[in-house]
Amino acid sequence: MAGIYVHFPFCAAKCIYCDFYSRVRRDWKPYVEALLKELSERSGTFLEKLQGVPPSTLYYGGGTPSLLPSYLLERIAEAVTDTFGGTPPGEFTVEVNPDDITPAKAAELHSMGVNRVSMGVQSFSDEHLKWMRRRHTAAGATAAFDTLRKAGFGNLSLDLIFGFTGLDDGRWAESIDKALGLQPEHISCYQMTGRWANPDEERCRRQYMLLRERLEAAGIRQYEVSNYARPGFESRHNSSYWVREAYLGLGAGAHSFDGDRTRSWNSPDIDAYVGNRPCGEERLSDREVLEEKLMLSLRTVRGLDLAALSGSERGSLKKTTLEELSRAGKLLVDSDSIRIPGEELFVSDWIISRLFPEYTA
Repeated sequence: MAGIYVHFPFCAAKCIYCDFYSRVRRDWKPYVEALLKELSERSGTFLEKLQGVPPSTLYYGGGTPSLLPSYLLERIAEAVTDTFGGTPPGEFTVEVNPDDITPAKAAELHSMGVNRVSMGVQSFSDEHLKWMRRRHTAAGATAAFDTLRKAGFGNLSLDLIFGFTGLDDGRWAESIDKALGLQPEHISCYQMTGRWANPDEERCRRQYMLLRERLEAAGIRQYEVSNYARPGFESRHNSSYWVREAYLGLGAGAHSFDGDRTRSWNSPDIDAYVGNRPCGEERLSDREVLEEKLMLSLRTVRGLDLAALSGSERGSLKKTTLEELSRAGKLLVDSDSIRIPGEELFVSDWIISRLFPEYTA
């Protein structure tokens, strides 16, 4: 289930927490031309890797894709479809900011074949939104969600953020409940990192557990560390990353993977991308492949299918470490799989690192 990711590194303003490559500028047309050129140049090799099977997902991320005029977004989508045999992707996601969504914009996205929208809300507190330098209000986010529903979208996702300085448990519960009141099909929720992160790990854990409990009670189930969905509405595109499926990343700062050992990336620089598209590439070692399998699969509720490991990879997993983590309630181990209990996914990075072949206590 290969996918296409298109990065739009344009924003109207920078939020305080964002570490994705983006710039406050509006020179969209040259960038789109460069995207189309990259698609043309790289699609043949990518399709060879897929043995002629067209990619099944298309994802517009950023930055802020919804900032661009719809005709430019549609032009890229049409080029992707034409390039890969005329079959539209089964899942076509666009990330949007609430303040970009008007009835006209929503209708345009729907008519171009977008069937999944991920809206960056982050909080339903106007005080916190202003602090984050978001451009919308809580009421604006609610209105944008309603506009997307009226335009015919039946698969809507909301982004929220927790674990930042100034967020207490009560205000966090209010944001969760307001999000649930909109009845989205999917919620992505991220713990803030960096200088604005709350250093109180116990408070962050409480907020994580509060999120899980409230969403589970509403029928929205966790399927990955930061992602929750109603049954059948899990993100197909993002899920492919966690099982190491191939994907082609287009745009400045975008990454690609051949589904085996080769990862590549474009330089995170709009001007360089439009000019000559500098890029890099690495081929993973056996150890790095195993570490990726552990890191990606154990982020998910399903965990690691041991059948996905080679004999030597299974042999590199220390039995004593598995037993130790299992006794401590950090891992669930059986003959077929290894997974981290949902309540322990909050510390999944630490647990996973213990399984790396070179780990020493």
